[in-house]
Amino acid sequence: MSRAARLALVATAAGVAALAIGMIAGGRAFPRIIPGLPDSGAFVRWGLPLSKLAMDAAGVVTVGLLLMAAALLPNDKGVLGKSALDYVKAASWAALVWAGAAFLSIVFGAAESIGRTVPQILERTILTSYATQTTQGVALTLVVLFGVAIALFSRGAITAGAAAGLLVFAMVTLLPAPLTGHTSSSPNHDLATSSVSLHLLSLALWVGGLGVLALHALRKQPQLDVAAARFSQMALWCYVGVGLSGVFALVARLGSISDLWTGEYGLLAVAKIVAFVLLGYVGYWHRQRTLVDLEAGKPRAFTRLAGGETVLMFATMGVAVALSRTPPPEFSLPADRAYELLGFPLPPPITVGNVVSMWWFDLFFAVVAGVLAGLYALGVRRLLRRGDRWSWGRTASWFAGVALLVFATQSGLARYAQVMFDVHMIEHMTLSMVVPIFLVLGGPVTLALRALKPAPRRGDRGPREWITTILHSRFTKVISHPVVATAIFVASTYALYFTPLFESAMNEHLGHIWMTLHFLLSGCLFFWVIIGVDPGPNRLPYVGRLLMLFVTMPFHAFFGIALMMMGSVIASGWYEQLGRTWGDTLIQTQRDGGAIAWGFGEIPTLIVLLAIALQWYKDDDRQARRADRKADRSGAGDPELDSYNAYLARLNRADKGAGKGE
Repeated sequence: MSRAARLALVATAAGVAALAIGMIAGGRAFPRIIPGLPDSGAFVRWGLPLSKLAMDAAGVVTVGLLLMAAALLPNDKGVLGKSALDYVKAASWAALVWAGAAFLSIVFGAAESIGRTVPQILERTILTSYATQTTQGVALTLVVLFGVAIALFSRGAITAGAAAGLLVFAMVTLLPAPLTGHTSSSPNHDLATSSVSLHLLSLALWVGGLGVLALHALRKQPQLDVAAARFSQMALWCYVGVGLSGVFALVARLGSISDLWTGEYGLLAVAKIVAFVLLGYVGYWHRQRTLVDLEAGKPRAFTRLAGGETVLMFATMGVAVALSRTPPPEFSLPADRAYELLGFPLPPPITVGNVVSMWWFDLFFAVVAGVLAGLYALGVRRLLRRGDRWSWGRTASWFAGVALLVFATQSGLARYAQVMFDVHMIEHMTLSMVVPIFLVLGGPVTLALRALKPAPRRGDRGPREWITTILHSRFTKVISHPVVATAIFVASTYALYFTPLFESAMNEHLGHIWMTLHFLLSGCLFFWVIIGVDPGPNRLPYVGRLLMLFVTMPFHAFFGIALMMMGSVIASGWYEQLGRTWGDTLIQTQRDGGAIAWGFGEIPTLIVLLAIALQWYKDDDRQARRADRKADRSGAGDPELDSYNAYLARLNRADKGAGKGE
């Protein structure tokens, strides 16, 4: 048996053993059977967590294989090397295992949900109903479909761009199943959903990347030192992401700190925390010792430590699956439908003071704002340390946009936006028409291209090369076309509010995140085309930018008028469930929202006009100075200016001749 096969076998055994210990410690291995109630039996009781462990492990391995091919191994001008191609093909098989394990989870989940054995549910329509009508069943069905799609598309992937796209697809496939478990029933489901998403993505990149890196070392494949160095840089951020998201996930599920040692769920959480700390120590040892040995041509120390860390990670995954099967501590919650829907009590009547003071922590957009501010600050700092200059106006514009983003998503405005349509419209317009203006004027892409260093290996792709590739990609050319960007900016607003999409997005936290993120991204795309200072494939002349602005803005006015004239309430099912008794009626808040949409566009239009005028003036000034420098270098003057000066000279001589004649 090869060393790679032994590592896989030991890691699998560690995961299964940790799952079994966790199931026993959590009381799920041998539950109390009440006579008269249906029981699916021990086969289903153990088959469901084992199939979920296999599903999680296969998903993590798929992510790790695609990460290795797309980012960790060097490529030649975007074309994958031999080792990277082997990993993409292996990802195809791992994705098939992922889909198969998800199907087994559907079978065992359906059996457990109604207390029947597996043969009994296979003879009826129960399996189909569970897979298409229950939340957990639909999530697992998506994993099956997406896993098969990844397996098929991986067969023909030969470029780093294709591998990166499949990596993103695989990371999205990780999310549906875990987000429909304890997360959806947590009292603070907003925090729980965001923290679990961040936790899963960080953990998959970390565990999957290290596992495939250990496999690469055991197979004695080339370029191990490059892949290990790149993974080490990424692993630190993954470790931070896993730690912070794990803390927030526990905060969302535990009623008090004492729950960590007074119940099965808390004890399993403590075991996971201990494993996490051990993994952090091993990672520190990697950076301090084994990477140095690897650069010195001694890979055995790295291989041993990476293999041991992989086994520990898979054991941690077993504990995590057992934790997901253990019910969290019970909360004493008020019988309030609004609290169930919002994750917080219905706020008091709206005032300016409440909007400013009633802050609400949204983990997803807090992370987005933190990343945007942190990366920009690091880029400016690198330029200044290098002795280069960077516009303080752009810096101020960027951080003003980030501050507005924080206020729109974390303050009382975000709370009332879920309760009142007119406040929601203020948040919508701020995120789509004000925040993007300041962000695109900050020039983040230009800053990144100046601050980042080229890849050390010629033909390889580092962060700087990836940015350049994305800027020149066909996808970017299409979506940044003025017609397409305008259509996305305008048509999506009508499609959202005049279809059931808006109510669906309000009912689910993930839907609300996607809706809010769409406001921000569509606005950034639109204003990037009009006033963006970053390079782009489709640059309009200034007259065209003004025309694009004036053609687009009336559509927002028409949208506002349409809202004001509607006789029915949009998303009435959502707002009626909240039971708000103060403030205006639902139809009146909707009309107020329409008035806000109608009149709000004046402010951003004025800002954009000023920005276009200033950019136009600076561009003309640069061209004039460039022409002067060119004339000075060539020693020849401007023909038009010389002709005009000669004309003035002739007039002057004619005037003097006329004076002498007199």
